[in-house]
Amino acid sequence: MLMPRRFSQERSIISCDANHNLQCIPDVLSRNERHIRLLSFNIQVGISTSAYRHYVTRSWKHILPHQERYRNLEKIGFLLSDYDIVALQEADGGSLRSGNINQVQQLAKLGNFPYWYQQRNRNLGPFAQHSNGLLSRLEPQKLEDHPLPGPAGRGAILAQIGQGPDAIAVVSMHLALGARARNRQLGYIHEIVSDYQHVVLMGDMNTQADNLLINSPLSSLNLRAAQTDATFPSWKPQRCLDHILISSELEVANMSVLPIPISDHLPVSMDIVLPSLTPAPIYQFPQQ
Repeated sequence: MLMPRRFSQERSIISCDANHNLQCIPDVLSRNERHIRLLSFNIQVGISTSAYRHYVTRSWKHILPHQERYRNLEKIGFLLSDYDIVALQEADGGSLRSGNINQVQQLAKLGNFPYWYQQRNRNLGPFAQHSNGLLSRLEPQKLEDHPLPGPAGRGAILAQIGQGPDAIAVVSMHLALGARARNRQLGYIHEIVSDYQHVVLMGDMNTQADNLLINSPLSSLNLRAAQTDATFPSWKPQRCLDHILISSELEVANMSVLPIPISDHLPVSMDIVLPSLTPAPIYQFPQQ
C-alpha cells in the first residue's frame, strides 16, 4: 500500500506486513523482557571469504550454487537464534545461486523467528535476488520498505517496535560506497526517523562511525555508537563499516563485534535496555 510522504523528498512509503513464520516454536526459556538483543550481519549470500584474492577466485559462487553456502546458512541460523532483532544485508531472495532458497525466510526458520521481511533491492531474475532482511521476535507495529535515493540497489527497512512515546524505530539498511550518495541516503534516513524519540540504526553503512555521527545528516539526532571495533575484512579486520547506532536515551547492556568469519564482514551485536516511561508493557514477545 502506498501512503503519502511525511517528508520532503518525492518518494513513496511502501507500507507492508511482516511475514509470519508458521513453523516458529514458541519460546519456553525465560527471557529478560526489559532487554532486546540486536545483531547486524552482512552475510555475503552465504559465501566465506578469507583473502582479497577470493573475490576473484571464488567469484563464481555469486552466480552458481554450492554446498558451502548451505552449511554457512546453518551456522548463521544457529548464531541468530540468540537474538531478538536481526538486520541482514546481502541476502539472496531465492535464485539460481542460492538454490532457489529465500535466505531471509530460511534464516527465520533456522533461528526460530516468528516475523521476517525481505526487501529486494536488485532483481536479476533467476540469477540473483539481492536483498536486505529483518528478523524479529517482537511483532512490528508498523513496517515500511524504503528504496534509498541515489544509485539503484540500496534500501532500508523501518520497523516500529512498541507503541506511544516509548516506541522504538529500528531501521535496517545497506548504504552506498560513495560519500555523496551515502549522505543523500543518510539524509533520507534522518527524515523517516525524525518523529521518534528512540531510534536504532543497524547495518552495513560503508563508513566509519565518526563520519556517521559527526559529518553526516545524522549528526542532529544525538545518536551514539557503542562500538567502533573493525568489522571488515573478516579475516583481518581494519575498518569499522558495520554499526548499531542508538539514541542517547537508550541504555546499552552489552555489545561486541563477534569473531565469527563466516562472511567477509563480522557481525555486530548489542543488548539494549528498553525505555520504561509507561507502566504497561508495550513490547510483547510471543507467548507459548
